[in-house]
Amino acid sequence: MQSESNISTTPRDAAGFSKPEQRRTEFPLSSELSCSCTYGLEQWTRECSHISFGEFLYANISDERQATKLRLTNWSWFLSGVLYSPDNVQGPGCTIDPSEVTLPGCSCVSQSCFVQSCSCLQTYGQAYNNTSTLLHACRTDSGYCSPVFECNAMCSCSDACSNRVMQRGLSVRLEVFNTENKGWGLRTLEAIQRGSFVCEYAGEVISFEEARRRHHAQKSMENNYIIAIREYAGTGAITETFVDPAVVGNVGRFLNHSCQPNLLMHPVRVHSVVPRLALFAGRNIDAQEELTFDYSGGYSNQPPVELRSTQAEAPMRNSRHDSFQRKECHCGANNCAKFLPLDLSVIN
Repeated sequence: MQSESNISTTPRDAAGFSKPEQRRTEFPLSSELSCSCTYGLEQWTRECSHISFGEFLYANISDERQATKLRLTNWSWFLSGVLYSPDNVQGPGCTIDPSEVTLPGCSCVSQSCFVQSCSCLQTYGQAYNNTSTLLHACRTDSGYCSPVFECNAMCSCSDACSNRVMQRGLSVRLEVFNTENKGWGLRTLEAIQRGSFVCEYAGEVISFEEARRRHHAQKSMENNYIIAIREYAGTGAITETFVDPAVVGNVGRFLNHSCQPNLLMHPVRVHSVVPRLALFAGRNIDAQEELTFDYSGGYSNQPPVELRSTQAEAPMRNSRHDSFQRKECHCGANNCAKFLPLDLSVIN
């Protein structure tokens, strides 16, 4: 299945909450424990071991129960009311369970797949090199990117296959920190090479109607996290996917927007036809750099055609409905558009 993808969002403020001392809501421990059991303690622990908050680093924790306890104790006030999930979950209006295996697999018996013999690579194309680095870490001339298909649970190749990258989860140590004027942000604690997988933008997969309902229900000062993916295939066929990590999500929800980002988003399919939103390094990134992506889906700092006119508009009058009020961009880039990208298709 060959198609192109356009990524866009509705406007939001900094990707995070207010300062810690302002958040006193008790965290639903039982709900998070249930969520962690759903996705497996091993995967939960692996995800936690690569994320730190401030001076506290979840690294080299050998005892799984201790890791889970630290996760719950120290992040309970940090993620007030949010269920942490390393994967997408089925949300309102979503007709397909993202965790259901719906794609066929290859019959390769080697440790890693090769184009000459792998049905996955022959059907969908090779996305990574033999070091699991994204081959085309850039947009095409049209402004779109090609989706990626990884080997899945139905494949007989090993877990070490070079076509299994995103599904392995985090491999880079990341830190959630409080930025100067953008709320919470996410930065890397180690250097990242161009084309490397950094993290996923995971959350609830919802319908268009639910995305619109949630947007109109938001107040002007509330953060909006909804990402809209539009994939184009064949003769004008369009597939839309909406992911919202506001209530259920992973560390990707803390990524801020930049008009000159260092990450780019690609739709990646692993086990399901529902795409997962993977973020790769668009260039070499130094340790301690904040990680950002363009909420409109661009990387070459040229937003998609349908969003250009809205980004050039002046701020809307305060007399307009709060949902339509543009939000200022604080990325600080030389080419800053001054306002966050706005996808009117979800609003109108």
